Amino acid sequence: MFGVERSALHCRLTAVLIRKGQIMRLGYLYSRYPVLSQTFCDREMLELERRGWTLVIGSAYSPLTSLRHEHITRLRAPIRYAPPQRILHIWEKKAKTNGPWPAALVDLHERKYAGAFKATQRARNALWFADLFTRSGVEHFHVHFANRAAHTALFVKAISGIPFSVTAHGQDFMTDLGNDELLREICAAAEFVAAETDYSRDLLRQRCPDAADKIHRVYNGIDLEHFPPPLPGTGNKVPLIVSVGRLIAFKGFDHLIDACAELAHRGCEFACEIIGDGPLREDLQTRIDKFHLTSRITLLGSLSQQSVLEKVRAADIFALASTVDERSGSDVFPTVILEAMAAGRPVVSTQLAGIPELVVLRSDYGNTGRARIENHFRIAQTIAPLVELLERSRGRRPVGDVHASRSEAATAYLIDRWPDRRLPALERELNEMWRRHLPIVPFVCELDPDARFNHRMEEMAPRLEFLPDAMALEAEWRANRSFAQKLEDTRAQDELRAPAAIFLRQARFALALRKLLAEKKISHLHATSSRALVCALILQSIVRHGESVLRRTDLSVSATIEPNPELPRGWIEAALSRCVGGRLSDRKLLDHTDRSFVLEPKTRIGLMTTRAKLSNQWAESLLRWTGGNQKSQITNQK
Repeated sequence: MFGVERSALHCRLTAVLIRKGQIMRLGYLYSRYPVLSQTFCDREMLELERRGWTLVIGSAYSPLTSLRHEHITRLRAPIRYAPPQRILHIWEKKAKTNGPWPAALVDLHERKYAGAFKATQRARNALWFADLFTRSGVEHFHVHFANRAAHTALFVKAISGIPFSVTAHGQDFMTDLGNDELLREICAAAEFVAAETDYSRDLLRQRCPDAADKIHRVYNGIDLEHFPPPLPGTGNKVPLIVSVGRLIAFKGFDHLIDACAELAHRGCEFACEIIGDGPLREDLQTRIDKFHLTSRITLLGSLSQQSVLEKVRAADIFALASTVDERSGSDVFPTVILEAMAAGRPVVSTQLAGIPELVVLRSDYGNTGRARIENHFRIAQTIAPLVELLERSRGRRPVGDVHASRSEAATAYLIDRWPDRRLPALERELNEMWRRHLPIVPFVCELDPDARFNHRMEEMAPRLEFLPDAMALEAEWRANRSFAQKLEDTRAQDELRAPAAIFLRQARFALALRKLLAEKKISHLHATSSRALVCALILQSIVRHGESVLRRTDLSVSATIEPNPELPRGWIEAALSRCVGGRLSDRKLLDHTDRSFVLEPKTRIGLMTTRAKLSNQWAESLLRWTGGNQKSQITNQK
């Protein structure tokens, strides 16, 4: 009962702090996110959100695999990915002409660190994140890993003035970054640097003596609510050894295989399961075959977090043979050891780097490991120093430099593919609406990589919101499997169904858009084609069934139906009955709806014309559907 009361009190205090502006709007910048091996990042952000912090999460690149841990779905903040490099080149071109291109810093880094550090590309990415963080009202942003993302942070700060901090881990600054002078520059520019162990803190201070006072130890933590108390016994007839990690040199899996070979030589019964994937998989399998251990050692590949936990809890021993590779890279504070100890498993590892700070041997290995996690490594405890450092860094940005997030309701234009030759005047339509100050957010579901951009398109590109690539979309779909199944079941119950291939594609777009619509305060969707209408109606259904983060009970939809649409006519007629209005090119479709649809002239099908009257009428319709109060701004513009 006390825990419930304390939780309620925490929520009330958080609400008061938010009202008084005492909780920071915090950005996170990653080079690539999410990554299966980086569960410590997930837990940190989830704990901050639990405490009431508003996060803006940015990643320069999409994940490399569609496998994603289940707990990612609990993040309230959407993951914002930088648009394709082709679009970012347009950002760079515009910034060099009349924008905030950090020319001096780029030139300096090109000279100091040479082409391998890609200063121009880092600055190009930084333009988009600087804009994202500024528009989102971010006061400070945090970077995990002192490598490419931390290098990009230097340019984000130079462009926007937003301060940043870094959590350095081990291999990132020891080997990956590859330049101690750049490391010192990052540490000097950061408000503070967190190191995950005493070992890595001391090593960082040695390499960056001028920044020693701002380098602090902040342990990673575990959320024990998701780690049930240890099982009393595994019940395995044959002792099971489990190990988890990327199949790379410094994880030492070759040494683990050698140790298993020695156990087999001594006549010991055992089984060993290695969870993870990586470039050494083939070499490790060859080593297993060499020692005739295929019946004892299994390479399981990558698994979800829940599956990993189940495997670890079933183990008799958790082993991690961490070592140092030929580039001096090594583990510093393997999170998987935290998880094994939280599961109450006996841990066998090496005395490398920060591992001894975590693993303290006792006679009762498993129970003592769990107790050590409970006493020292709960996320609520380990995050406290980070929160203190973040709050201490507040107020470093000039007053008035933080822009408030959009407050009014907005219309989302859903664009299935851009540029699209079937919508040749879409750019003009959007410009006409923006010229009338309508709050319109255009979402591009897929960029046509082969399309040629004209001047109008290049001018518009920086104002478009691009969904991530197919891998990230698939990862979102797989991580929300039960939710995705509901969408499929809903389609199965419809008398008139969208074709399966179109539905599955649009459903993935809809799932990725859910959180973005809440972030942008979208109250109305306009589908710019029949394909986009499939996505819009899926989103409308999500909201009506109360399964959206949008604080709404309904989401109105309008549509433009292009000539020769891909969707069956019967489906389009049924879909239009769920729309409040839109634009049609086929007069016969008007016979099947009593809503506010405009019939397009045959010569300008589905497009905005330059006539001010028609543009004003369309703008007024959008504002009415959006629920906006800006009608006075729509005048007879010419």
